[in-house]
Amino acid sequence: MITAAILTISDSVFGGTREDRSGSNLKQRAEALGWQVARQDVVPDDADAISDKLRDYADVDHIPVVLTTGGTGIALRDVSPEATRAVIDREIPGIAEVMRFEGRKSTRFATLSRAVAGSRGTTLIVNLPGSPKGAVESLDAIVELIPHVVDLLHGKTQHAESDSALRKQ
Repeated sequence: MITAAILTISDSVFGGTREDRSGSNLKQRAEALGWQVARQDVVPDDADAISDKLRDYADVDHIPVVLTTGGTGIALRDVSPEATRAVIDREIPGIAEVMRFEGRKSTRFATLSRAVAGSRGTTLIVNLPGSPKGAVESLDAIVELIPHVVDLLHGKTQHAESDSALRKQ
């Protein structure tokens, strides 16, 4: 079972002027996948607040998967990628590439996403878009990769027979 944290990054949600539909939709989707959502929080579009929360999830709570939603665009307050890069040990660019590629099937604006993914210790951190639909679609684009990444980050590097079957699909 995957254990995850969901971090909504939004000034308006943090300020109480807008409902957190993206975080709620992600939680619903994660639970439908059989995952346990251990934490769900909201922070403003502030790089230090985002980085601090990501460090806590990874270093204190030891949560294997952290999904952020929001702050991945090109507006001046969109700082999720920078905050994430400040805390990850290694970037995993292919994850973000897959999300943008699949997102392009729904909206041409997926190309503008600056989302990043990477690891901090044994925690996978993935930036997802702030739109409720885009967040879930992006998660769905990479959902089959996440258990394998978690296994690798936790030292389980043996490849099962089913891996070759997945590559052929």
